[in-house]
Amino acid sequence: MRRREVITLLGGAAAWPRAARAQQTAMPVVGFLNHGVPETSVQLVAAFRKGLSETGFVEGQNVAIDFRWARNEVDRVPELAADLVRRRVAVIATPISTPASLAAKAATTTIPIVFGVGGDPVHAGLVASLNRPGGNVTGVSILNWELGAKRLGLLHELMPAGAPIAVLINPTTPVLVEPYIREVQAAAAVVGRPIEILTAADNRDIDASFATLQKRAAALLVPPDSLFLARRVHLVGLTLRHAVPVLFPWREAVEIGGLMSYGPSFPDGYRQVGLYTGRILKGEKPGDLPVLRPSKFELIINLQTAKTLGLDVAPTLLGSADEVIE
Repeated sequence: MRRREVITLLGGAAAWPRAARAQQTAMPVVGFLNHGVPETSVQLVAAFRKGLSETGFVEGQNVAIDFRWARNEVDRVPELAADLVRRRVAVIATPISTPASLAAKAATTTIPIVFGVGGDPVHAGLVASLNRPGGNVTGVSILNWELGAKRLGLLHELMPAGAPIAVLINPTTPVLVEPYIREVQAAAAVVGRPIEILTAADNRDIDASFATLQKRAAALLVPPDSLFLARRVHLVGLTLRHAVPVLFPWREAVEIGGLMSYGPSFPDGYRQVGLYTGRILKGEKPGDLPVLRPSKFELIINLQTAKTLGLDVAPTLLGSADEVIE
């Protein structure tokens, strides 16, 4: 082989790593921001990846995902959002986390954001309207926080007339909690139910609430706060130990022994956030994509748990359930 050919060959070989690095650099990076914990979100993250794949993006092949979890330390969320902005990710996805969604919006006006929230994104200040969000933000509202009156009505059907119902709230999320309490109290006044408000921001608070719950109320309503979602196993264990009927906003709690749940599908909400993330990576503008909303709500009843708690579930309530676990 001639000397010139050898030099050309070696020069080409030296360029291969640079070409590989260039391809890696060209791969878009999605910043995934959530104030929860990864250990309890495996199926939800899988649903997010599924949504991405529906638009042709597969992690590790043509897209990278940079995860940021606050592990229920809400105060850390703004810095995690700022870190993703400094990294100049292509899109920031915040499924289903209102604190992460608000922090991402506060951190950037240029990087596209696909949020997932349980309440009204207009009321929260994330978008100007549901049909035309405008700016760099769009996403999914699963309307989970809008169902307080409906859930109160379901517990009303289950419990003896006039018995008080308690509501467990996380005081660190007032933007969500305050309208939720007003809605539940208004619905309770219509049917003549006293309402007790219990607050909890960690496991110790939750334990303390359950220790006094039976003296204060006959049943408990758990709102769709991510703090409680991450502690659903702990909550279900307490409901069985203290023999308290509890209505959850997530079917996952009923699948592990909780009594009853009513709400939209969390995995589908994560999938929809992934779907919108992929569409934006393909070039669509977030401001032109209307906020997505759930199309189906499910009532799940664990009949075995009802028997354990000594409850007789009315046939009308059983008949309206989408699924009965026996």
